[in-house]
Amino acid sequence: MFGGLCFMVNDKMCVGVEKERLMVRLDPDKYDEVLEKEGCTPMDFSGKVMKGFVFVSADVLTTKKKLEYWIKLALEYNTIAKPSKKKMTKP
Repeated sequence: MFGGLCFMVNDKMCVGVEKERLMVRLDPDKYDEVLEKEGCTPMDFSGKVMKGFVFVSADVLTTKKKLEYWIKLALEYNTIAKPSKKKMTKP
């Protein structure tokens, strides 16, 4: 979807790696709060900001604890996130 490697959990996009940054799908209600964190920027796919998705620069993911923070946010939201609609394939 965004030119990187994506990890799915429960058939839903959870986290991904794109160039030198981590993509995190998180609760849209926490979006503004996490944007204040160092190295966190909005995910702007094709020029459109996607609320509930952020990029985190690899430069700030310097410890296991820092990486786990972002993974935890993604996994927490994954339990309540709605899966994408499946495309119908033609026979």
